[in-house]
Amino acid sequence: MLSVAPGIAAWGLMTGVAMVKSGMSVFEAVLMGVMVFAGSSQLAAVPLMMAGAPMWVILATAFCVNLRFVVFSAHLRPYLMHQPLWRRLLSGYLTADLSYVLFTQRYPKPAAPDDLPLLRAQEAYLAGNCGVNWLSWVGASLLGTALANTVPTHRGLGFAGILALVGIMCSLASTRLRLVSAGVAGAAAVAVFALPLKLNIVVAIAAAVAVCLLLEKPKAPVAETGGAT
Repeated sequence: MLSVAPGIAAWGLMTGVAMVKSGMSVFEAVLMGVMVFAGSSQLAAVPLMMAGAPMWVILATAFCVNLRFVVFSAHLRPYLMHQPLWRRLLSGYLTADLSYVLFTQRYPKPAAPDDLPLLRAQEAYLAGNCGVNWLSWVGASLLGTALANTVPTHRGLGFAGILALVGIMCSLASTRLRLVSAGVAGAAAVAVFALPLKLNIVVAIAAAVAVCLLLEKPKAPVAETGGAT
């Protein structure tokens, strides 16, 4: 995570600035930065709050933008089910896009329940990545909140965070099917960009999943061995 932490920090800094510039008080910006801890939904919600949109519209927008975390949590379930509930909830709060991606790259399969060394290694790797990510984002967001009136918004610092995400995404495009998935999702998101409530993201996810399900070749069934019982 250390290699992408500067990009995350730049994005968090600009999010903190944007929250205060939108008219939120410092207390509200700090509370949102720490409790929500979701940059894309924060940036989607702030303009709606500025426009006086109804609460249900703001919540629906944040929900749609963060739907990807449902997929993340479903994938991480077998990795974390041996932990008590409070630790799973804490992992759910701390896990973000890049920490999830790096973790699943490092550990494509969960450890066996009786493999304690590997379980510990997975827990440590996820906790370390999440810790660095949280400190980079929240620390920079709080700094941006404090320095909102002195940080120039025209420097494009937030673009560094986008570049960090793009770099990770490109490293994941290791198969033809993944390349197709990324292309379909990007094309769909642009094609329906005018949809309200950031629903173009939902359409992009649905289109990519549908196309990949159609293209993915089913695995041949494994022949059973042994005699009849």
